[in-house]
Formats: sequence, C-alpha cells, structure tokens
Amino acid sequence: MFIASLVGIFKYNELPEKFNPYVQYKASLENKDIGDDDEIAILNISGTESYHVLFINSYNSINEIVEELKIAEAKLNYSTKKILEEHL
Repeated sequence: MFIASLVGIFKYNELPEKFNPYVQYKASLENKDIGDDDEIAILNISGTESYHVLFINSYNSINEIVEELKIAEAKLNYSTKKILEEHL
C-alpha cells in the first residue's frame, strides 16, 4: 500500500501550474465545475510520480477520503490526516 502525503491545500486561483492537469482530470471525472475559491488538497503518492486531488468541499468526513484512497491502494499519513480533518 502506498502512503499519501499532503503537498498543500490551495484555492483554485492560487494552485501551482504543475498541478493543474491533475485537477482538471479529477474535475472531468467528477463532472465538477471549479470555482476560484474552491479548496483543493494535493496529495503525493509515495513510490510513484503521481498526485491525488481532493476537492475539499466534496467530502463530509475524513472516512470518505480514506475510502477513496483505498481504491487507489493508498492511505493517508498521520499528519496529512490530521490537517485534512481540520479542513472538513
């Protein structure tokens, strides 16, 4: 199982350019329109060159995020989990 570590939480209009393709891809999968003030968490998946995108306002609890990451065979590290809990 891979470990997901928080890179950062950004408002869409402040998102670093290198993460934009990942955000656009996730938005297309979820058929989501992104607002400039939407908070987006970017997770680095250890052992890969991949990132996992979380639209913070799409989740009601940390358990929903944990379940989504299980599908990707990843789990949150402790500090990432605590930070995300504060933002939900």
